[in-house]
Amino acid sequence: MKPSRNHLTRCRRCGAPICWALTSANGRRQPIDAEPTEAGNLAVMSGADGVLYVRAVTAARPDIRPGEWQAMPHHATCTSPPPRRSSSSGQRARSGVRPAPWAR
Repeated sequence: MKPSRNHLTRCRRCGAPICWALTSANGRRQPIDAEPTEAGNLAVMSGADGVLYVRAVTAARPDIRPGEWQAMPHHATCTSPPPRRSSSSGQRARSGVRPAPWAR
C-alpha cells in the first residue's frame, strides 16, 4: 500500500518525496520515505481521520497488520541531512548561582 497523493511532500534538503506521520508513542511528527520498502523498520497506517500514523517494528511487535505498510524514516535515507549537533564541542552551558568559596 502506498500513501495517497495528499500526504506527499518534498524534503527541503534533498528534494525526495516524503510523508509526515504522527508517532503512536508520543504524537510527534516524523518524516518517512514515501516509497514502501521491505527493509523499513516502521509500520505506517492511515487513520480514520485521514492522518498517517507510524509505529516502530520491534521484536515484541514484528508483524505488519492489514492496512499497514513498511517504510524507512527519512532521516536514515536523506542524501543531504542537517549537520549533527555535538554535545562535546565547547563548554557546557551553566545555569544557576555558583556558590562562593568558604571564607576562613
